[in-house]
Amino acid sequence: SCLSNVENKANVVLKKVNVVLEMPEFSCTRLSKYKKIDGSKIQKDDIVFLLKEAKKEVNINDKKRTIIHIFNHNYVVDGKKFIKEPIGVYADHLSHEMTFITVPKNIIKNLNEVFVECDLEIERLISNTFALAVNYLSDTEFELGSTIVDIGFEKTSIGIVKNFALIHSRTFPIGIHHVTKDISRGCSLNLDEAEYIRDQIGCFYWEKNMDLERKNNLPEKFFKQSKFRKITKSLVSEIITARVEEIVKIIKKEIYVMGSSLTSGHNVFIVGGGSYLPHLNKLCSTFFSTDIRILGSLKNNFEQKVKNQDRLDSCNGALKIIYYGWETEAIPAMVDKKDTKRSFFSKILGSWT
Repeated sequence: SCLSNVENKANVVLKKVNVVLEMPEFSCTRLSKYKKIDGSKIQKDDIVFLLKEAKKEVNINDKKRTIIHIFNHNYVVDGKKFIKEPIGVYADHLSHEMTFITVPKNIIKNLNEVFVECDLEIERLISNTFALAVNYLSDTEFELGSTIVDIGFEKTSIGIVKNFALIHSRTFPIGIHHVTKDISRGCSLNLDEAEYIRDQIGCFYWEKNMDLERKNNLPEKFFKQSKFRKITKSLVSEIITARVEEIVKIIKKEIYVMGSSLTSGHNVFIVGGGSYLPHLNKLCSTFFSTDIRILGSLKNNFEQKVKNQDRLDSCNGALKIIYYGWETEAIPAMVDKKDTKRSFFSKILGSWT
């Protein structure tokens, strides 16, 4: 019905759509391929060969999954690293590092069924985490290395970028609504009351120097439907902190697993519904020895918070990917042939997803 309204207002008929999504079933695979050059110049065919060999290996190892993104993020020529394609360089050995984002084929089939029933065809799938990174991060942040964290309703997605590529991605099923449910169960309150308390208290009272304030009880205004009871702010604070710390520890582990350093200019950006939690950045600062940035124009303002995530951050990023292409992505995009930022691989590989 939403798309139908759009068609009527814009006086157009939609035939194809690009779907932006992220789910725990997404899988991220990194792999390197190697080729002997024997003193010759590296040709684009050498790079394409390694890319196709890697794609073939990923498909053979799990035939039940479909590739939706391929990122080229590192080339090693005779022991020296190159960010861009080293075409025309004389070499003995070439190594090519890639990241593959895949999704189960059954999910693709089910999505297709949904859109086919609406007389629509899926043009391509785009990772929501990747789209958010493209929308928010600068070229410098994309090149030197950054982590973007999308804390959603019932899931959290992590994307680590470097050398203009998404080099790692993971989604786990814990989100801001789990904090609400924890408060509801721990304090015997309904979900609406628990959400209101969560949005007002946030991560403020976790600090040790707040002992005096922590002993105070929640004011009566928080009990909108339940009967007023003495519930200390420290109890609510401990419930909120326990769940948020669980999320933050997973994020930190994922960053270190990738070998990234949090003390060398690697910034962490937090978006999504969970990013509105008051004083979240202060809590996170104790876990990360780097800059923590809460992104979005409505940050820390729960009175204006868009609860249904109607913001178009990921859509804006996806539009950039679709229109301009992305220089390290191997899967082609529908863009103007004259655009200089279009991926080298988009130009030479054609559509083979």
